[in-house]
Amino acid sequence: MLRFACIILICMLGSFFSFARAAFNLSLPHQHPYPESVVHDVQRRLNVSVSRRQALSVSQKDQCLTGNPIDDCWRCDPEWYNNRQRLADCSIGFGQGTLGGKGGRIYTVMDSSDNDVANPTPGTLRHAVIQDEPLWIIFSTNMVIKLKHELIFNSYKTVDGRGTTVHITGNGCITLHYVQHVIIHNIHVHHCKPSGNADIASTPTHVGRREGSDGDGISIFGSQKIWIDHCALSYCTDGLIDATMGSTGITVSNNYFSHHNKVMLLGHDDRYLVDSGMQVTIAFNNFGEALVQRMPRCRLGYIHVVNNDFTAWEMYAIGGSANPTINSQGNRYTAPVDPNAKEVTKRVETDEREWAGWNWRTDGDLMVNGAYFVPSGAGVSAQYAKASSVVPRSAAYIEQLTFNAGVFGESRAETGSFVYPGSVGNSGSTGTGTTSGGAGSTDDGNYFGMIFGNGAPPDSTPPPLTSTFLCPLIILVLYSITNQGALPPLLLLLL
Repeated sequence: MLRFACIILICMLGSFFSFARAAFNLSLPHQHPYPESVVHDVQRRLNVSVSRRQALSVSQKDQCLTGNPIDDCWRCDPEWYNNRQRLADCSIGFGQGTLGGKGGRIYTVMDSSDNDVANPTPGTLRHAVIQDEPLWIIFSTNMVIKLKHELIFNSYKTVDGRGTTVHITGNGCITLHYVQHVIIHNIHVHHCKPSGNADIASTPTHVGRREGSDGDGISIFGSQKIWIDHCALSYCTDGLIDATMGSTGITVSNNYFSHHNKVMLLGHDDRYLVDSGMQVTIAFNNFGEALVQRMPRCRLGYIHVVNNDFTAWEMYAIGGSANPTINSQGNRYTAPVDPNAKEVTKRVETDEREWAGWNWRTDGDLMVNGAYFVPSGAGVSAQYAKASSVVPRSAAYIEQLTFNAGVFGESRAETGSFVYPGSVGNSGSTGTGTTSGGAGSTDDGNYFGMIFGNGAPPDSTPPPLTSTFLCPLIILVLYSITNQGALPPLLLLLL
């Protein structure tokens, strides 16, 4: 009996330590064990791209190479629209390796309506993003998609707006809730409002009750491997991009942010230690007109802010609490006229005696109009040793690297307006027509269009059994061995 009690105690302790590890150390799925090596790789890729462009002759400077390693990866292909999935190979930073819908079918959105959130109409964006299989989602024409409720994604999806002008607005906007491998590219997201209670489909077979949303442009919740690239975001009720609750492996790149107060939140709560594993790369973005704060505001985690153009803010650019690591490299910070808002950084509701040890580093940043960055921490600690071995590209390259930030081919002055080519007034309906590379506005139900590669989902293996589930089996085997095959009374009752 004593031996049986010991076995139970050992199993209970194993379960406790498994829980403790999940709650306090927090190795999240896709969390990189050496974040500084990811920083090093971003700088290496940037140096290669800029050096390649510099090697061109004067007459060649107007070619596709920009020095931006993401854009140079795919834009030099004149047939890119026939090889759209090449984009998935172009991410950098902590979001590198985000597959999106790579290997899946092309799904062409031909209907801008959002009439039934529980049973979406085939051909709509909502129908596309909830499918179980990997999909590369494109659009047949310009459209404004006015959502009734939040748009809940399934894993392994790419929303690719290249070649069209696509706006997502309305109630809820984009929700990435416990998903992986999502790419959102070349989309306008704006005027997002909180949504009310509703039954919303999240897969083809599951409809769940949602109790409203905050009105974020893009809400990343408990999700990993997310890449948001070349989008224009503005005028939302809450954050433009928020990442919380154990989200990690994220890259936010080449976007244009404008007309907003709380731009980007990274981390759920100062006490939510799971977010210690959050790792985010913020690269080549333009933080533009009429922004106030949170570019980003960080809790815990490791945040690499590299080669962005901060053109203005009203309160501060980068803020944080709960000891996040912030590695700022090669950015241009242009302070506002207000003499009380020159500081780039803000430690939120924290005494200096506490934040003096936080690792906030500025390296190669350009300060304009009196801007200043208050660093803290060891400064030359081992945490930055590898990152410091590659000098970040000078902020003099900022205009070149961020020249195309936002949605391709559109003036940034247009961002935030609601009437666009292809839209009719303020409704969610759109004009007609087709674009090359899509399936076209046909009535044959061919939403998937062309197939690139294997449409099968990536291999997935079930999670390993934890000690919680192994305990009864261990007890059964050991008890049987020591008692000539007899089963414990408790297990007899369970069986």
